[in-house]
Amino acid sequence: MRTTTSELPQAPSLFVQTDGTSLRSKAGRGSRNLANLLFEEFSNKIRQGLLNKGDKLPTESELVRSYDVSRTVVREALSKLQAAGFVETRHGIGTFILSTQPSNPGPMLSDRELSESVDVLAVLELRISLESEAAGLAAQRRQPAHLLTMREALQGFEYHFARGEDTATHDLAFHLSIAHATGNRYFQDILTHFGSLLIPRNRITSIHTSARDPDYLRRVNREHEEIFSAIERQDADSARAAMRIHLTNSRERLRLAQRLSQMPAAPAID
Repeated sequence: MRTTTSELPQAPSLFVQTDGTSLRSKAGRGSRNLANLLFEEFSNKIRQGLLNKGDKLPTESELVRSYDVSRTVVREALSKLQAAGFVETRHGIGTFILSTQPSNPGPMLSDRELSESVDVLAVLELRISLESEAAGLAAQRRQPAHLLTMREALQGFEYHFARGEDTATHDLAFHLSIAHATGNRYFQDILTHFGSLLIPRNRITSIHTSARDPDYLRRVNREHEEIFSAIERQDADSARAAMRIHLTNSRERLRLAQRLSQMPAAPAID
């Protein structure tokens, strides 16, 4: 008698609630609490060794079904994991475990920097919508000269990263080259107007210092390459998604720095 696959005993999934309590029952109102709980669920499993470096996470659709949450909740939780350095998303392939320990978020922000970071965060929220659409249009309209300019910016980023030098100028050049490739001068005008606010680490000293960390810059470079690849092959949907992932990660990294800066200092030990 043949045994069908559906009749075989199934191993318990790592991506379901095992304590009998749903995320919704633990959370208050709003999707942000659910996203935070899902982030904690994932990060705990990574720290406990239930997931190892290189392991691939289920798809967004599978996680939505497993945890009975919206796609928005799943995406925000994954963004937080990426910002913390736990995972990386390779567009069109999937999300993979990058590390079993969170990245060092770097020094605390000073009072001045904390105030400035509020402005940077507000601009990042606007950029997520603005530049995601710009990336999609660039994919549809780019010319060989546009791709050359983007590649030169990425090569400049890689060159200065390898030498331990500042990469912010080339980071900015890459984003402006995408705006230029839209063929709509208003995208470039708006982004040029923001100037240094476009690159958080260029405005905030503590983030600038911690952002020299090789792991951080490798993640930024990978995110840039995902955006460029989608634009080069004229895949507008993938370009929008890759840009949204990149900027959402930047937002979450800045939010983490803000939260750490607002935490009360630990009592001194004699």
